[in-house]
Amino acid sequence: MLKIGDMMPDFEVIDDAGNTVKRADMLGHKTVIYFYPKDSTPGCTAEACNLRDNYHSFLAQGYKVYGVSKDSQASHQRFKAKYDLPFPLLSDPTTAMLQAFGAWGEKKLYGKTSMGTLRKTFIFNEQGILERIIDKVDTKNHAAQLL
Repeated sequence: MLKIGDMMPDFEVIDDAGNTVKRADMLGHKTVIYFYPKDSTPGCTAEACNLRDNYHSFLAQGYKVYGVSKDSQASHQRFKAKYDLPFPLLSDPTTAMLQAFGAWGEKKLYGKTSMGTLRKTFIFNEQGILERIIDKVDTKNHAAQLL
């Protein structure tokens, strides 16, 4: 489980465009990494669109934004195109990145317990040091929680 002051975990995944993305690519930039359960579901769409609508504010403050789920690259391409998302979506079908960040775990839905993606957001400084974690994401107002 990541704590404030921890270094960004090492990872290597593919983005929606098919590019390999790893921790080294994020060093040197302030970075927001948000984990979400599934492309094109109501809460995930609201969260992505809220970040899209406030993307200029992230850029103005020097942040790069990345969304991560276990959905495929093709699913990410459709989701990104449908909602005109300006930031990369990272595909983690093995859940290795999700697990490294502590965004994979037990979830309860309608009385059933299962393993899945936990909606969490992490903010790192330019050196890759964790500065903030948001565990209780307000999908409709997530940018306000971050900025």
